[in-house]
Amino acid sequence: MSFEIRKIVTCIEETFIEGGKAAAKPVTMTGVAVVLRNPWHGRGFVEDLKPEVRAHCSELGALMVERLCAAIGGAGRIEAYGKAAVVGEEGEIEHASAVIHTLRFGNHYREAVDAKSYLVFTNKRGGAGTSIQIPMMHKDDEGLRSHYLTLEMQIEDAPRANEIVAVLGAANGGRMHSRIGNRYLDLQEIQAEQAHK
Repeated sequence: MSFEIRKIVTCIEETFIEGGKAAAKPVTMTGVAVVLRNPWHGRGFVEDLKPEVRAHCSELGALMVERLCAAIGGAGRIEAYGKAAVVGEEGEIEHASAVIHTLRFGNHYREAVDAKSYLVFTNKRGGAGTSIQIPMMHKDDEGLRSHYLTLEMQIEDAPRANEIVAVLGAANGGRMHSRIGNRYLDLQEIQAEQAHK
């Protein structure tokens, strides 16, 4: 039996101008959120969350990756990626984490975009309409600050107290007009400064 899904919400944000300056190409960020019934809700403290994870997380991950790739125009367009989960007020943060922090869930996304870097994330507790932030970074290189992005979305009626919202995020590029360098350039500068001391 699959997770009981109440709704799926897709968010697409296209930015054309940043800081008063138009970009050569717009940056598109997309999020796909699945609102599901928390399978551990109302059962007291559940010691072992793995049976539900084993049974349902792979199917959920595959569904979400398919929807996300379709929404952004194909897996080949994705440069930055991330994930998030929000558990309703009567659930544990661990319940949200159990859904998205598994190889059964995340590997579908990593494989679809042939990623080399880890899948950055957030997880929290919140009520209906809470702000959901999906952090992202470059799928192949976590040191590229240009692709440190956050897509923010909300679902007016989710999560309910007995629900979890699982989200995948994607972007077809980095921040517009990024100009703060990256971790590698910082390291070179620091090493050069130390060499001159």
